[in-house]
Amino acid sequence: MLRIIAVLLALWLVLAVLGALLKGVFWLVLIGGTVFLGLAAYGAIKSNSR
Repeated sequence: MLRIIAVLLALWLVLAVLGALLKGVFWLVLIGGTVFLGLAAYGAIKSNSR
């Protein structure tokens, strides 16, 4: 019984860490995509004004 609880706790810990990492990566992708789109728009505006 103790072994089952230990395995379930270890599985819960792994899933919690994995979920936190994936959520962090998701936010980094959103921020990176926003910055990329902003810079692309800025570059397009600057190149058209020449």
